[in-house]
Amino acid sequence: MRGLEADTRQALDTYLRSDSRRPIAVGLSGGGDSLALTLLADAWARDVGRELLILNVDHGLQTASAAWARTCAAIAARLDRPFRALAWTGEKPTTGLPAAARRARHRLLAEVAREAGAAVVLLGHTADDRAEAAAMRAAGGTTPDARVWSPSPVWPEGRGVFLLRPLLNARRADLCAWLAARGETWIDDPANTDLRYARSRARATDPVTAPPTAQDVPLSLAAQAQEQASVVTMDRAALARAPLDEARRFVGLAAVCAGGGERLPSGARVVRATEALLSDGPLTTTLAGARIEAADGSVRFMREAGEARRGGLASARLPTVWDGRFVLSGAGEVRRAAGLVRQLSPADQMRLQTLPASARGAMPVIIGEDGVARLAPFASLVGDRLRAAAGLIQREPA
Repeated sequence: MRGLEADTRQALDTYLRSDSRRPIAVGLSGGGDSLALTLLADAWARDVGRELLILNVDHGLQTASAAWARTCAAIAARLDRPFRALAWTGEKPTTGLPAAARRARHRLLAEVAREAGAAVVLLGHTADDRAEAAAMRAAGGTTPDARVWSPSPVWPEGRGVFLLRPLLNARRADLCAWLAARGETWIDDPANTDLRYARSRARATDPVTAPPTAQDVPLSLAAQAQEQASVVTMDRAALARAPLDEARRFVGLAAVCAGGGERLPSGARVVRATEALLSDGPLTTTLAGARIEAADGSVRFMREAGEARRGGLASARLPTVWDGRFVLSGAGEVRRAAGLVRQLSPADQMRLQTLPASARGAMPVIIGEDGVARLAPFASLVGDRLRAAAGLIQREPA
């Protein structure tokens, strides 16, 4: 099927850099979809001289999963590619198991990819997966629609990692036919026909029509935003001029990024916050762990120093990713600045003065092994995260 190979190669050429020396990661379950993707990606990577890291996640939910991991290891050995077997360990939830397994899978893939220096993980989702997800949403589910290109959905584990799904327009049956023509065999996971799960029930209905391939339009508003020390600032007039849907999208993304959390706030809360920001006059509100202040023609999104429900502002030992906003190295303990400002040096106190007053208490302070409190560096993850979430990064980072 020349069309399958050509379409996949075009997607890889579009989103990946042929001249990069980073490895590319690919998730391989042993099923037909991921096996076809692995073989297609291997051919592309050989042509451009790039390393391909093959990753398998064992969720521990099937008795045969260890054998499946060995099968994937054998495929990697046949291709002479490095292989990592990853396992979701620990107690499994009694409800919401598919969603928990999905998050665990993304977390493991992102962590290992980043450790290996890979910025992109390839996944074998197909047009059938998108049709099934649409059927699940029609039945009242909240399963998201897969994108061809998107940042990793887990945070902070997925920082700097993107997902590429080059087979979203391919049908599962066509992939299996392509594999069979090459003498390949693949694994059929019995969970795919287990009607306890919503996706299996959707698959049993054999949905054949997927909505047009989804890809968020880059959010130009985010390109106008400024970020310093995890505080995102937007011109209020620019926000008011933007189409309402774009303004709402920006507000939700800016809040979750500045707040350091993982999940977007509910649509209803975003609507209320956006409507308030588009009105006149000063405003202070909170959303997704972020404090939003509007005054003097600007809107600022910053971490709410008093919001402790998520536990992100709790003290932690270094090195760590703290509060989803800062990567901190060295030794000692990190705490929020609230209550510690007077212990800082005059120079550190002056650095804090460059930030909005409401943002200062949520800044990280490091208590060194010598017991001295020091303001942590201002470098944050928030700006890059916002640009990625807004679709402003549309290709593998250099």
